[in-house]
Amino acid sequence: MSTIAVIAIVVAVLIVLAILVSMMRRAQQRRELGRVQEDARHDDARHHRERADESRTEAAIAEERAKRAKVEAELDDERARSREDELSER
Repeated sequence: MSTIAVIAIVVAVLIVLAILVSMMRRAQQRRELGRVQEDARHDDARHHRERADESRTEAAIAEERAKRAKVEAELDDERARSREDELSER
């Protein structure tokens, strides 16, 4: 074989190896990107779950405050009636 043929074969093999290495790196980067995106989706779902729990807690607190306000209003009505009754008896 001539020297030029050997050099051409070696260059071709090196080019093929460079292409294979490049393809392997791209595949690895795609897999890593896929893992990162999956983690981000899990984090997003967890965030939405936490927000829903916070909203439920806030709703429960608001409901409890509303109940207290209702009871206080009823108590104030009772006190007002009691005072009116006292005044009307005099």
